[in-house]
Amino acid sequence: MSRPRVGVAVLTMGNRPAELRALLDSVAKQREPAARVVVVGNGSPLPELPDGMLGVELAENLGLPTGRNIAMATLREAGDVDVLVDLDDDGLLIEADVFTRLADLYEADPRLGIVSFRIADETGFTQRRHVPRLRAGDPMQRGYVTTFLGGGHGLSMRMLDEIGGWPDSFFFTHEETDLAWRALDADWKILYEPELVLQHPRTSPARHAVYCRMTARNRVWMARRHLPALLVPVYLGTWILLTLARTRSPAGLRAWFGGFAEGVRTPCGERRPMRWRTVWRMTRLGRPPVV
Repeated sequence: MSRPRVGVAVLTMGNRPAELRALLDSVAKQREPAARVVVVGNGSPLPELPDGMLGVELAENLGLPTGRNIAMATLREAGDVDVLVDLDDDGLLIEADVFTRLADLYEADPRLGIVSFRIADETGFTQRRHVPRLRAGDPMQRGYVTTFLGGGHGLSMRMLDEIGGWPDSFFFTHEETDLAWRALDADWKILYEPELVLQHPRTSPARHAVYCRMTARNRVWMARRHLPALLVPVYLGTWILLTLARTRSPAGLRAWFGGFAEGVRTPCGERRPMRWRTVWRMTRLGRPPVV
């Protein structure tokens, strides 16, 4: 394929103006410049953007998946982007060759769908939960995986044209895995490339009740949408047990099971179960869709 052209999408809620400006400056300093950069204000006005960057202001917070879909549509309309890079607004590209390396990867493999960056704090430390595999002891282990990190990644526009974009109804949490499962079922590859780094402040795994509720609801929706019928109760049963074992907060458990019930009783969108061949592929990659 010809040299892939990189486009960048950043979603912001307007509460990190200094971090957003630092991120956009690091994007502008890339040796291989982005063809387009779009910043979406999700329910907030945007600050003044660097020259050449596009801004889209939404009247209300429509959620992360919808905001990213709007950014994607804006880049698609421009018609000069082959690889979409989503970046958290409080992240930072610390190397100037990120887009060059990313374009190299997509140029070398036309079936590469998703590239997951490594998330590291200012000391270079990567939290275990930011490694997209079950065996997460070595964050520098490169390889093909079954999901990816939302904070920094590349997406093939050809892949998105084929499988569709982010699941709007999720609002936030698990939208990456929903997209990843669709990509794998359409025979696209997902690569974790630890040499591509997004610097990001270290965050606590402790979450609020809304997060717990949406995590459970969206996990149920994801299973109902994409898993073969035989695996739905196995997958959800596994996550019930894991949640009971890991969660120490009674309020968190109440929120989680409330979200689980919501996921069972509410519409989840169109059901398109993945092929058993995809289940086997995910198993060989180290993460069968039962955990």
